[in-house]
Amino acid sequence: MRTDWYRTILKTALEFPAPANLSWLWNFGSLMGWCLIVQIVSGLLLVMHYTPSVESAFDSVVHIMRDVHYGWLIRGFHANGASMFFICVYIHIARGLFYESFFMKHVWMSGVTMLILLMAVAFTGYVLPWGQMSYWGATVITNLFSAIPKIGSSIVALLWGGDCVCDATLKRFFALHFLMPFILLVLLMVHVGFLHTTGSSNPLGIDTSTQTVPFYPYYFYKDLLGIGWYMVILFTIAMCFPDLFADPENFIRADPVKTPLHIQPEWYFLFAYSILRSIPNKVGGVVVMVSSLLILYTLPFITPHSSHIRGYQHNPFAKIYFWLFVANFVVLSYTGACPVEFPFVEMGMVSTMFYFVYFMTN
Repeated sequence: MRTDWYRTILKTALEFPAPANLSWLWNFGSLMGWCLIVQIVSGLLLVMHYTPSVESAFDSVVHIMRDVHYGWLIRGFHANGASMFFICVYIHIARGLFYESFFMKHVWMSGVTMLILLMAVAFTGYVLPWGQMSYWGATVITNLFSAIPKIGSSIVALLWGGDCVCDATLKRFFALHFLMPFILLVLLMVHVGFLHTTGSSNPLGIDTSTQTVPFYPYYFYKDLLGIGWYMVILFTIAMCFPDLFADPENFIRADPVKTPLHIQPEWYFLFAYSILRSIPNKVGGVVVMVSSLLILYTLPFITPHSSHIRGYQHNPFAKIYFWLFVANFVVLSYTGACPVEFPFVEMGMVSTMFYFVYFMTN
């Protein structure tokens, strides 16, 4: 019985028939799985020394950095690993858009769900150091739920655990940040299960079911090489540039009576923040921002598919359109980090419009 179970797992994981022409862009799927493992392991090590209370949270992070053996390195892995995770995610999504992988509906739907959950994990984690940007970021973002008619105020009160962001809020976010990665891990297994059922896309965009190779050893060692390069880059950043993605404001202890001059989220949320700011109405801004993620769910249904070849690789005009979308995403992120003034507000509005037009006309 045990032998049959072992053989089933081995066949699923290592004998999976993969297209013979996959490029390095297909490495990012396995890289994201490795990113999740690194985040969970480093997070479990950090939680042994972290104190989820408004009086001690900031000091416990300082304690980890200064007193815990290799605590600075572990936190460097965890903090910068989050940014590396999102870099892999965005490249993975861009590859899916370019090669129209969203026509594998179950794989795509589960992937978008994982993206939304990952953003929730990242947001709750950003609050935990309890610095200035942590506190005010939590205040601004949780306040957005008040835009929901009738139940918005109740949701905000539930998240806060009081009349404002306080100790109860921090404890709630700590609990969510601890639990959600394991839910994400389960979703990852579901995602991989769907992938093994439907098969993988490929650079040519054609059916390659008759031209496959076993995942092991061909892509197994290729993925190991990608993981090796990932660890080299992450280790270099953690050792030499540990604050590369950090906001200077978050090195200041949270002060409820002193608002930072410019409140902004982490870089991987800037595109959504820019979309939110581009709509002058609060409710409208929240609706459009949420729609910027939910529209990904609609791609398998709103995108016409009349050819047996998937993707833009053979269409020069579609390639240009795609890279304009990528450039527009960068502009959105840039304007999200800029002050709310001319011309950045107007740039954000135009970029938001193009973001939705791309998906509706693609």
